[in-house]
Amino acid sequence: MNTVTIQEAQSGLLDLIHGLMPGQVVTITENALPVAQIVPVPAVRTRPPRPRPPVTGIPRAGSVPGLVVPDNFKVCLEELGPKPAKR
Repeated sequence: MNTVTIQEAQSGLLDLIHGLMPGQVVTITENALPVAQIVPVPAVRTRPPRPRPPVTGIPRAGSVPGLVVPDNFKVCLEELGPKPAKR
């Protein structure tokens, strides 16, 4: 534990703060009595931001490369049966 007078702390506060190591405490005294302590703040660990999912949007007809729709596409649908009645 380091001890400095209030006059020393005033003149070299920046050096005191930047010289602190984790767990180290600096006591400031006035008239040989402790009046304050400087304690380093523990490092805060933050999680990295999560990556955003890709924006897919609404698929458009013909947007898939290499996909070919056969000419008899509607014929296959007609073989499945009649359309259901609308309510």
